[in-house]
Amino acid sequence: MAFYPLQTAGLVLGFLGMTGTLATTLLPQWRVSAFVGSNIIVFERVWEGLWMNCIRQAKVTLQCKFYSSLLALPPVLEAARALMCVAVALSLVALLIGICGMKQIQCTGSNERAKAYLLGTSGVLFILTGVFVLIPVCWTANIIIRDFYNPAIHVGQKRELGAALFLGWASTAVLFIGGGLLCGFCCCNRKKQRHRYPAPGHCVPHTDKERNVTVVNKTITSYV
Repeated sequence: MAFYPLQTAGLVLGFLGMTGTLATTLLPQWRVSAFVGSNIIVFERVWEGLWMNCIRQAKVTLQCKFYSSLLALPPVLEAARALMCVAVALSLVALLIGICGMKQIQCTGSNERAKAYLLGTSGVLFILTGVFVLIPVCWTANIIIRDFYNPAIHVGQKRELGAALFLGWASTAVLFIGGGLLCGFCCCNRKKQRHRYPAPGHCVPHTDKERNVTVVNKTITSYV
């Protein structure tokens, strides 16, 4: 199968995007405490994630606690949880479908067209995964920035963008690139198949030599 480096690069980027999506889902650094004011001595740092809260005191002890109630969570947090879980599952399915479409895997035999369609489907799923990651990450970042500049909110309740959000943006970019490479491979393979096998009923023009031989044969047959 041609364009082998293209599909390999797409699957590698898809795997990296899946790993980044899983890490973004599990890390607690979605919202971190903001240092606002003139006091530069900070003894406590707060991290808020999708599943737990963590408090780090004097850079020595780190205490984390899972959210005790599922129904008491804000709707934004519940929606972010659901979207990130769907993204992780979708990226895993996309990776498995892409592996089945590899040249060395014999799930579909030697049918290159089927393998190309599997890789194209994997690319679409990777892009869809990036969309599912991008929505909660951008939504949370918008809420953090809005609350940070809101004068009605107390300084101690303001938060800043955490490392998990930046990891989510990076994972989204990797997923988009990997999915685009796999979709591009599928399109290139379809064009190659189209040129290799012409459409039925396509008339192949005869050369002048073949026409002369046909005329001579007809002439000999008429004399006989």
